Amino acid sequence: MLILILGIALFLGAHVFSTLRGARAKIIEQYGLNAYKGAYSAVALLGLILIVYGFSRYRAEGMVHIWDPPTWARHVAMPLVWFAFVALASRRAPPSRIRGWLRHPTLVAIKSWAAAHLLANGDLGGMILFGSFLAFGVYDRIAVKRRGDEGAPRLDAFTRGDAIALGAGTALFAVVLLAHPYLFGVAVLRG
Repeated sequence: MLILILGIALFLGAHVFSTLRGARAKIIEQYGLNAYKGAYSAVALLGLILIVYGFSRYRAEGMVHIWDPPTWARHVAMPLVWFAFVALASRRAPPSRIRGWLRHPTLVAIKSWAAAHLLANGDLGGMILFGSFLAFGVYDRIAVKRRGDEGAPRLDAFTRGDAIALGAGTALFAVVLLAHPYLFGVAVLRG
């Protein structure tokens, strides 16, 4: 579990550091933007690798059971994850009403994905992993608001970007549902 926690600290630590605009600006001024981006990417990638490796080791060595999620939690988790994929897809789609409504779709996706997984998992490692990402999503939304970043502009009508976000998000959701047992060792679509 220590590897998982170290990975979370590195991955989310790099992301939290980027919200500290004064410290970030000093590092960029001292070492240059490319060096900052390189170091940021390396630390975040190392953190992600440690998260994946640490979580897989934690699962292989025996998960620490804390509570049994109620049956309804799975039924709530599924649409939350679908919504997370649509939100994430809206980030890369052309301007859309969905993106404008969400303002910061990546943060909404992180929070929705993490909340869904917290609802559906009752083990300590899952609570640490998904709880950390949910806490980061909340923290970063507050940080963005304090910086005055209002996010994507609101649109009055649905656009081609909305159709792309809904289609791509739904397709990716379906692929991940089917691949989930092979990627993460957990069959989501079970009877």
